[in-house]
Amino acid sequence: MGETESDGVSSEDLTVPAVDGFALAGSLFMPRGRPAHAVLINSGAAIPRRIYRGFAAHLAQQGCAVLTYDYRGIGGSRPRSLKGFAASMADWAALDITGAVGWMRQSFGELPLRYVGHSFGGQTLGLLANNTEVSRALFIASQAGYWKLMAPGERWRVAAMLNGIGVPLTHALGYTPGWSGVGEDLPKGVFLQWVRWIMSPRYLFDDASLPGLANYAGFNAPLRALCLADDPWATRPAVEKLCAGYTGTTPELLSIAPQDVGASAIGHMGFFRAAHRDTLWRSATEWLLES
Repeated sequence: MGETESDGVSSEDLTVPAVDGFALAGSLFMPRGRPAHAVLINSGAAIPRRIYRGFAAHLAQQGCAVLTYDYRGIGGSRPRSLKGFAASMADWAALDITGAVGWMRQSFGELPLRYVGHSFGGQTLGLLANNTEVSRALFIASQAGYWKLMAPGERWRVAAMLNGIGVPLTHALGYTPGWSGVGEDLPKGVFLQWVRWIMSPRYLFDDASLPGLANYAGFNAPLRALCLADDPWATRPAVEKLCAGYTGTTPELLSIAPQDVGASAIGHMGFFRAAHRDTLWRSATEWLLES
């Protein structure tokens, strides 16, 4: 484990146990004084935790204990070889995210737990058996990822890339290489389940094999979903379809255009750029930390 400190924030690399005991690589960010909130940042698919480091440190500066972590098969939680490595997106939810929520409650049980979900990280909060431990959730570019809900040009590119390149390449290699267009390398089971969801009109809600679907109705805490207007994946209709699945609460959906925050572009990943510290980060933090 390594520990560093800067700008009044300390960070430590550690491991977090998934529900089945799998060791997930994580980073814990702590404020100088006693934290007032606990925040769990849940990654998008094929995105390593390092992408969220700046936002995590920012939240720690505001008095939060913040955990980022890598799902099994990604970043620091990747085995030496992904060939034959068993994992699925359902595992990421039921084992990894559920385990991370449990670890945060065990470690910071006296603090209110806030949940930040980027893309996939927001899609699957509803699947968690322990999602009632979360007292407030912020979704960033989280959507029902059905391909026909993507921006017109992007939907055809994605469908061709996934089915014409990704699926045959995954079967041939035993895993999905990042250079095929998905980001990080992905375990075979993760990618193939993702493709099935993307090609289904209701995305993961069409997957009858997911026992956690019944847990969506149990989440009844405040939920805000940020829709970035220039995001070709998480379009307004796609974000609305995801939010409709959270029937136990009334999601607040905010659309933000780049010009609203003095930016030329934001897109699917841009929220986490430090350039948005005084705009997107500030407003998101203020909402997350409301009583």
